[in-house]
Amino acid sequence: MKETLLRKAETILEEWIRARGEKPTQDAVEGFRLLALHRQGARGVPSFNACRETCREIAYHYNLLSGSPEKRDHLERMMGMLVEHLNLFVRGKMEVEGLGDFCCASRPLRKQSAVEERSDG
Repeated sequence: MKETLLRKAETILEEWIRARGEKPTQDAVEGFRLLALHRQGARGVPSFNACRETCREIAYHYNLLSGSPEKRDHLERMMGMLVEHLNLFVRGKMEVEGLGDFCCASRPLRKQSAVEERSDG
């Protein structure tokens, strides 16, 4: 399961990198391709660093799953939630360029969106 979740996280970042017209790296950082993909995806887009800690947490949970069979279910659920968080962030970033500009806080974006909706209506 941990390999499947890690691969899903890598696939999410690969999509981001391909959408930017780049070829995803095969390199690893600290033993994880996921971290190298994040580094590549953040190059030139500082707001993409908002998901840096999520990627590091995914790698951390991957490592925890290697040595904690008694907590496997809990750790797999947590890793799954982190992968979904990464997915939502990247998908949102593809739709709203400014996502992540405010340390992952979406409040300024919601305010901007609400103002735009009122002016359209």
